[in-house]
Amino acid sequence: MDFPKYDGNIHPDEWINDIQKYDSFWKARYGIEYFNTAVSLIDPIIKLPTGIDNYEKLRNALKDDISFTIFKNTNKRKLLSLKYIPERKGGDTSKFISTFRKLCYNGEINDIEEQKKYLFKSLPSNHFDYISNEFYKRMKNVNSINELAKEFENIVLEESNLIRKGSIVALKHVATGKYL
Repeated sequence: MDFPKYDGNIHPDEWINDIQKYDSFWKARYGIEYFNTAVSLIDPIIKLPTGIDNYEKLRNALKDDISFTIFKNTNKRKLLSLKYIPERKGGDTSKFISTFRKLCYNGEINDIEEQKKYLFKSLPSNHFDYISNEFYKRMKNVNSINELAKEFENIVLEESNLIRKGSIVALKHVATGKYL
């Protein structure tokens, strides 16, 4: 069994949740020393204060370490460089939203207004005519990242059905039913 090590390149909450999944294994195999085993999996360059005897104190100590601040700032910079590519140009909206949400989580960006700003900055600059107008209209009443993702998906869906330069359009005469 391969235990995950902590080196500051994963969110402490995520790492501790992964470690706690091994609790039953550790209790069965190592007795009550499972917490000490978890602490031993932390990279030695991360100095922990004395007196850490439970997961909550460990979580707080890892969040106080400079490696976590660097991790959060790195994820915020990744958010700034994240760009949405429409599916008609080879992008994947599902993967984009998943990456966006993960970066917000890792950067501890919980404020919905800040999330909206990051999402807006990810839009391609050549789409400002339609998407930016729709984005601001629809995002006014959004209060969670789930609503944000849902509204973004609705905007992307509508945008994918727009007629663009180079689109082929068939017109049907209503009275006769024939195509023009």
